[in-house]
Amino acid sequence: MMLASGSCAKEARFLLLSLLLFAAWKAGRGQVHYSVPEEAKHGTFVGRVAQDLGLQLEELVPRLFRMASKGSGDLLEVNLQNGILFVNSRIDREELCGRSLECNIHLEVIVERPLQVFHVEVEVKDINDNPPVFPATQKNLFISETRALDSHFSLEGASDADIGANALLSYRLSPNEYFSLGIPTNDEQVKPLQLVLKKHLDREIVSELLLVLKATDGGKPELTGTVELHITVLDVNDNAPVFDKAIHRVKLLENARNGTLVIRLNASDLDEGSNSHILYSFTTDVSPDPEASFHIDSASGEIKVNGKIDFEETKLWKLQIEAVDKGNPPMFGHCTILIEVLDINDNAPELLVTSLTLSVPEDAPLGTVIALIGVTDRDADSNGQVTCSLTPHVPFKLVSTFKNYYSLVLDSALDRESVANYELVVTARDGGSPSLSATASVSVEVADVNDNAPAFAQPEYTVFVKENNPPGCHIFTVSARDADAQENALVSYSLVERRVGERVLSSYVSVHAESGKVYALQPLDHEELELLQFQVSARDAGVPPLGSNVTLQVFVLDENDNAPALLPPGAGGGGGAVSQPVARSVGAGHVVAKVRAVDADSGYNAWLSYELQPEARGARSPFRVGLYTGEISTTRALDEADAPRQRLLVLVKDHGEPALASTATVLLSLVDSGLPPKTLSRISVGDMDPQAALVDVNVYLIIAICAVSSLLVLTLLLYTALRCSAPPTEGACGPGKPTLVCSSAMGSWSCSQQRQQRVCSGEVPPKTDLMAFSPSVPPVLRSGDIGEQQEICGNVSTEILGFI
Repeated sequence: MMLASGSCAKEARFLLLSLLLFAAWKAGRGQVHYSVPEEAKHGTFVGRVAQDLGLQLEELVPRLFRMASKGSGDLLEVNLQNGILFVNSRIDREELCGRSLECNIHLEVIVERPLQVFHVEVEVKDINDNPPVFPATQKNLFISETRALDSHFSLEGASDADIGANALLSYRLSPNEYFSLGIPTNDEQVKPLQLVLKKHLDREIVSELLLVLKATDGGKPELTGTVELHITVLDVNDNAPVFDKAIHRVKLLENARNGTLVIRLNASDLDEGSNSHILYSFTTDVSPDPEASFHIDSASGEIKVNGKIDFEETKLWKLQIEAVDKGNPPMFGHCTILIEVLDINDNAPELLVTSLTLSVPEDAPLGTVIALIGVTDRDADSNGQVTCSLTPHVPFKLVSTFKNYYSLVLDSALDRESVANYELVVTARDGGSPSLSATASVSVEVADVNDNAPAFAQPEYTVFVKENNPPGCHIFTVSARDADAQENALVSYSLVERRVGERVLSSYVSVHAESGKVYALQPLDHEELELLQFQVSARDAGVPPLGSNVTLQVFVLDENDNAPALLPPGAGGGGGAVSQPVARSVGAGHVVAKVRAVDADSGYNAWLSYELQPEARGARSPFRVGLYTGEISTTRALDEADAPRQRLLVLVKDHGEPALASTATVLLSLVDSGLPPKTLSRISVGDMDPQAALVDVNVYLIIAICAVSSLLVLTLLLYTALRCSAPPTEGACGPGKPTLVCSSAMGSWSCSQQRQQRVCSGEVPPKTDLMAFSPSVPPVLRSGDIGEQQEICGNVSTEILGFI
């Protein structure tokens, strides 16, 4: 009820207005009835509510038309444009009214100006939208196989949420030969549904039955509901356990890990419950004991590995299994399990090496057997097939002599000097996958044979030794290496004896047998022996011994140990004495005399220079001497003031270190021109070696001093000849040749004597040559002499090199 609001100032006026409104509501009250089926779709037409209530369509909105329902929500709605009542949302009769026979929706329609309230009733019609429903989808029944015929078993019926004919149910049981359905009549509605046993049960034939009970309602179209009847036939212990096979054959890999499933036994008992509960076990009369390697689960019948499974120990297991149920009395079943153990490649080959010899001579023939090798593998088939191989690139090979037996034989020549010991690795590999292998080391020592002669580093050595060495002086060490071992490499040294001139070689030198040191047994004299060539032999201690020789060329280097020797006047025709007097009329530069001297040394040690000693009174002498020629000449024209007898002291000095010198005294008589000389000038020899003065001039070689440039060319030629020439043969001996020591002094030539030299590489006696030159003209050598000069230079290179 609504009250129009007005001024609240006056209470009477408010009461009057209320009475008027109540009268208007009373006059407009009315009721309309409609029906609609449940589950109608949205927008389904229900009725023309505005028209049926006598309301104009155009006044619905101005009069604030609205509709309210009690507890029905927004199931129905009015279209204000056309005044039609329609379904707004899903209407479920069973949800609104349950199993009530009547189901109505009460609506109130309110309009204002004036206020009017209308009642609208909408009946919801039932449709068959609910199937019959059993309390559970499955019903379990347990019936002993010994129950009598016509036994009854109660069942619970289905219910239907619809009403009337839609809820009228009928029942039907699925076809079977054991049970029928007992349906109560209309007078027996209080009795439940019942199953009736019409055939004896046998659990071993049918242990359980699955029946379907179907309920159908009376609606159009009719709906159905079902329940599954799971009937279990209860057992009695009248059957023994039976295995699916009497003999089981199983293959099992060896080394299977503990817990590996071997087999799951399946024994069945036609009974049920404890009568069909089977326990498995090994029989106790089996050997070997299977429980050491296997475990059986008494409940599941699973046999698993519980120990070591080794193909090499047991290839086939025979297990006896017993199955017993829990009935009373219990019943037993038996089966046999044959477990074939499959080999896996778990054993590496084993090698056994038998050495026949500790060492093999390096000259052993091919095919020599070194060792015997045996191979074993405990595996089977390809896992036990073994092949052997040897370290590559060795002079040995493996030869198969029998199954799994090999011989290690020599395949190529040995050389101890190249490889003294072989560490061989023999590898045995089986044919498994993956393959396993084993190795064995074989040490083969190569024994030495004397097949290598001592060898020197080079075939020839050149040794330079200064003359006047002390006796026993170490001059050189030869060393030969022998590639063999032990006594075969023990080298001893000796001289290859021969004669050197009139003496044997061993009087000059010796060699230490063990160290190879070469000693000079006596002082060597360059003037006597310039080159000593000999051979040293090195021999090992093998049987038979082997040896080789090396050539030593010992050059004796010159020392300045000989003073210049003055030649007596007249020696060589043009000696020191002058047969005519010195005329006072001679001009400056006139040669009045010549001092001649020789030096037994060579090179610089034999290069002489001349000096005129000043007079004691300090007077200036009118004479001078050529520095290298020894010629005495005037420095100015002589006059009467010069003494008639002139005594000149000439110092003859070599270029050695230290220098040695001799003094010559020259007496000159000055005569006037045209007068016979009163005395002859003479040269007196002072400080002269008496022994040198007695030596005949024919034994000396007069050597002209050549230009320095000539020496350089000659030295290059000698060096080339030494490098290119082959080692001299034993017994070859060349005599000493004159050596030219050349130098220029004021355009004149002076000469020094070079003594007879013996180049000792043979026994040919020396020869003596005399070469005389005029004071101012250089000698002209014959082509043959030039050849001899070049030949000897090859043997005296050390001397000339020292000179340069």
